[in-house]
Amino acid sequence: LVAKMSNKGLSDEAVAAVCKDGDPITKDFMMQQTMLRVKDPNKSIDFYTRILGMTLLQKFDFPSMRFSLFFLGYEDKKEIPADVKEKTAWTFSRRATLELTHNWGSESDDSQTYHNGNSDPRGFGHIGIAVPDVYAACKLFEEQGVTFVKKPDDGKIKIYILYGFWVSSLFTFKSYVCELG
Repeated sequence: LVAKMSNKGLSDEAVAAVCKDGDPITKDFMMQQTMLRVKDPNKSIDFYTRILGMTLLQKFDFPSMRFSLFFLGYEDKKEIPADVKEKTAWTFSRRATLELTHNWGSESDDSQTYHNGNSDPRGFGHIGIAVPDVYAACKLFEEQGVTFVKKPDDGKIKIYILYGFWVSSLFTFKSYVCELG
């Protein structure tokens, strides 16, 4: 199979052949979160909330293990329950959240780095966000001093977030459908 794929991607038929129905127990599974390790939670939370417009859904501290988790997503703040137990259940019922993990002390440890996957060895690539107006989003990013990897007219947009991670494939909802179809 590898030799067949070396010069081209998998054919639709090959993909169909390896896609199997999941066990019925997986019927209610969902993609809930993507986790990124962050060195400075202040910078990271500011970036994701102020620049990308996400909402902090919940914060968890684990003092005995010296780390914190910050869950963010595109949710209305007014819908977040006040009760901690309800808020926790609600947070973990959201789809496609971003979990930022901060290991305490990493912000002042110059030797601590995280590999972003966008340089060798390649791995994790990016998180993808759909926007209603690509050019308006890019204007906002430029005004906020965001560094671009690519701009809209250079191909799919990519911006640097922090630590070399990328937000990529910013696209309008309609243009993505047209691009695929």
